[in-house]
Amino acid sequence: MQSVNNLIPWLIYGIPAAVAMAIYIRNHRARTEVHEELLLESVAAGLTEPPSLHPVVDLGRCIGSGACVKACPEGALGVVDGKAVLVGAASCIGHGACFPACPVEAIKLVFGTEKRGIDIPMVKPNFESNVPGIFIAGELGGMGLIRKCAEQGRQAINAARAAMKGNAEFDVVIVGAGPAGIAAGLASIEHKLKYKLIEQEDSLGGAVYHYPRNKIAMTAPVNLPIIGKVKFTEVSKEQLLEFWNGVMKKTGLQVSFRERMEAIERSGEGFVVQTQRGNYQAKTVLLAIGRRGTPRKLGAPGEDSPKVVYRLIDPEQYKGQRVLVVGGGDSALEAAVAVAEQPGSKVTISYRSEAFSRVKEKNRSALKSAQDAGRLRVMLKSSISQIETDKVHLKYEEKDVAIRNDIVIVCAGGELPTPLLKKIGVMFETHRGEV
Repeated sequence: MQSVNNLIPWLIYGIPAAVAMAIYIRNHRARTEVHEELLLESVAAGLTEPPSLHPVVDLGRCIGSGACVKACPEGALGVVDGKAVLVGAASCIGHGACFPACPVEAIKLVFGTEKRGIDIPMVKPNFESNVPGIFIAGELGGMGLIRKCAEQGRQAINAARAAMKGNAEFDVVIVGAGPAGIAAGLASIEHKLKYKLIEQEDSLGGAVYHYPRNKIAMTAPVNLPIIGKVKFTEVSKEQLLEFWNGVMKKTGLQVSFRERMEAIERSGEGFVVQTQRGNYQAKTVLLAIGRRGTPRKLGAPGEDSPKVVYRLIDPEQYKGQRVLVVGGGDSALEAAVAVAEQPGSKVTISYRSEAFSRVKEKNRSALKSAQDAGRLRVMLKSSISQIETDKVHLKYEEKDVAIRNDIVIVCAGGELPTPLLKKIGVMFETHRGEV
């Protein structure tokens, strides 16, 4: 009887615990298999090089808790063989949410890899480059986290104040209206500086502006001049852009949109910043641009037409339209498929090479499905030769072809102003993922 009584607690507590453990092990194995498949797909597609800021895991310290996996909004991390691994490197866009989520501090955030180095400008602790009077803050200088970019923008303006000499139209010209540029502009207002804030896009946000709809954009609070501490913990792209536009109206922050920096030249004790609209004399310059760079142009006549855009924000706006997507990367395929799903849309994707060689398998499959369903036309080995109001001319398999067209979406990547900066003496260091 005593032995039976001793068994009762084991039956009451042991069996449910054993069942729970069995379920956990089964789910853990299932998740591991999914992560292993994602990693194999990335390797097979050649998509193992992260484009920007990304995590490096100390495998000796990692305990495989999966906290970083849950924290990553892009699903770029997984657990394989009990350790955290970047299973979707191409999906990582530098949120950095994995870094604070790790309970054992096994993650560091870095730029570049051993295979693909990234050039980062040399900056001092006060964010001044090796060229006195030129400051760099945010992603271009090696920081991709939104809250850190904003803090750098504020600190850079504080440092620039001490470097302002002579007479000029502006105390500072700020290039870029992402998190660092917005914070720098607010700091300029706070310190009553004469500033000029230019942005090549038609909206605030920097890299965030190019995120797809509803993408998680920030996962930590940020401190802004004038505004104070903003207690965002997790916010979508749309919510963040709405907030920033509200800040602009509330504070009177002035931004010159659709204005692109083309050159910087030394002038006396200051600089002349050249744009397509004019020249601005400044005591100091703050570069707060991201690493997307200026959209790569096609070099075709008619490219300056209003019908040509360089990003897809909302596929629904192209309902019933004839759309040409140019490019061969994941962003081009995703844009083409998304627009092809809109009622009445007629979509063509043009790519200069003979195959989409470095894209995710799911995008390749989605493109083929849309093509097989007759919703999308693929034109490989083609390039645009001229853009007109109602049509586009292409060189396609050595022939001249004209197709009816309403919109051209160019997804050909961007170009950083590295040559421009090197011309004025800014020095760069190549980062290869060192922790």
